[in-house]
Amino acid sequence: MPLAELTGVLERVAAERGGVLGVEPRLVVEPDESWTPLGELTREPYTLLSSLIDQTAGLYNAPRHVGAALLWKTLGYWLTFPMAVGWALNRQAPVMRHEDIYFKRSDAGVTIAATSVSVADSAEAIRAALLQAHEPLVNAISGQARVGRRTLWGSTAEAFAHPMTVVVKADYMGLLREVGRPVDGLLEQTADGYRRRTCCLWVTLPEAEACTTCCVLRESCAA
Repeated sequence: MPLAELTGVLERVAAERGGVLGVEPRLVVEPDESWTPLGELTREPYTLLSSLIDQTAGLYNAPRHVGAALLWKTLGYWLTFPMAVGWALNRQAPVMRHEDIYFKRSDAGVTIAATSVSVADSAEAIRAALLQAHEPLVNAISGQARVGRRTLWGSTAEAFAHPMTVVVKADYMGLLREVGRPVDGLLEQTADGYRRRTCCLWVTLPEAEACTTCCVLRESCAA
């Protein structure tokens, strides 16, 4: 099975995190009532998405647009995580169609799975997956909370880089360049890793310190 090695790594990471992982290690589930189709978040009039944005803003005592950015930072991270790890392992990235993805609330913020998964073996296929599965959410969140799309895609770019730094080391900058827009150019290489060129807005929370990869640590920062 092309994804057997990935499943093993995800199971290991889950065990190391005490079972707290935002993706089902085997990726595929037969959803019961505890799972919600991801498509519900992009269904007008966006009732569920607006509720989750408000809940996240309330959790952090943050303005609504900041809550929206932090919601996507979590959701987008776990949507991207298996693609990043799979690519780092053997250039076999699992991709899930928007209509096949399900989520549920969990100790990881959310947990992601799908009813069907295919394998991408090219950066072009990963880009297509981002546009098909992630872009509808980015557009909906941006529209509902007036947070910039570039800010949200910056979190997706970091969602590739972080697992390829701490789980399975690989050339995340090279992958982002190959994938191209909408994630290329949103990170910059530093002496000890990478830094974002957009802010996830965490630093705007009361008494919050900037993330170690935050663009506010350099001279200019784009929203």
